[in-house]
Amino acid sequence: MSVWTFLTGQAAAVEQLRRAAAAEQPSHAWLFTGPPGSGRSNAARAFAAALLCDRPLLAERGCGECKGCTTALAGSHADVTNVTTEKVTISIDEARELVKKAQDKPSTGRWRVIIVEDADRMQERSTNVLLKAIEEPPPRTIWLLCAPSPGDVLVTIRSRCRSVSLRVPPVDAVTDLLVQRDGIDPIIAEAAARAAQSHIGVAKRLATDSDARERRNQIVRLPLNLRNIAGAMRAAADLVKLAEAEAQSSFEQRDAEEKAALLTSLGAPESGTLPPAIRAQVKRLEDDQNRRAKRSKNDYFDRALTDLTSFYRDVLMLQLGAGGHLVNEPLRPELERYAEHGTPEQTLARIEAINKVRTRIVGTNIAPLLAIEAMAVSLLPEKELSA
Repeated sequence: MSVWTFLTGQAAAVEQLRRAAAAEQPSHAWLFTGPPGSGRSNAARAFAAALLCDRPLLAERGCGECKGCTTALAGSHADVTNVTTEKVTISIDEARELVKKAQDKPSTGRWRVIIVEDADRMQERSTNVLLKAIEEPPPRTIWLLCAPSPGDVLVTIRSRCRSVSLRVPPVDAVTDLLVQRDGIDPIIAEAAARAAQSHIGVAKRLATDSDARERRNQIVRLPLNLRNIAGAMRAAADLVKLAEAEAQSSFEQRDAEEKAALLTSLGAPESGTLPPAIRAQVKRLEDDQNRRAKRSKNDYFDRALTDLTSFYRDVLMLQLGAGGHLVNEPLRPELERYAEHGTPEQTLARIEAINKVRTRIVGTNIAPLLAIEAMAVSLLPEKELSA
């Protein structure tokens, strides 16, 4: 099984990266772009693994079985630096550390590979720190930057990178991935892929967590119960609670996995009191996890609002008479009744109202409940607003 196996629906990008990995001197800087769920980070890690594959130079690289491939994919290869942040921005000090790391020679592989998963979270000052390192990199260093779109990266950086464009994979491709990679029942996998709108990570969570599916279902059904201003206030509070519950559930699972991995790597005893040195490292991990949880809740509000948008997207499809499956196909009867009592223009206005709130929550310090309450009122039927 090669490193490219699970880059679902990205045949053109895989072919581009496969050729580059086999070259004697690949480009020194790459920019991976694509919408959320397209697999930018996965593609960058797969490319890093192929670059460091132990197969002979100019051979088909990225076998997925050698030590170079497996350690690069697992994030433990000595010559791969993977930078991701759940803060609003990557700081200038972090950028300087990357520049220093880029000067190091590879220790075991052919290349030193630096992956920046959130290049769009770098402010101009931080990006300018990287500019010279990317313009004139050490001969054995390769930069892999990831961002939603080329426009999210300064043009001075973008112009010095080879572009790799990824797309949202089709629902059937995500379904096949969940079935083959994760052993999920095909019916559940297809429903999860459609509900996640082909976002692979979200699809897996929906397919494997019944509580997550129920929370999403409650969010999507909120517009069906919007009757008056008091109801809008309750709906806003419910949405905030559901988003926070989803965030907490995700954090608990991820935090437990990280703690278990740390204890295993430190050789901690299976029971009894932990030695002081191990307790100190566990405490640092828990502090980092708490800070990350506070920073990351906005991402879960954004996901909840994306799910809410899918309700109105389906309504618009029905109002316009478009064919095909709906994102929320199980709700088709309720969606059809809702669509009969409005116009496409009203539905588009509601989608725009949700998108404005998404932008405000991510880009400002506004309290999510206040922003979502205002949004919920704007989603009320026209007759209630004019009363």
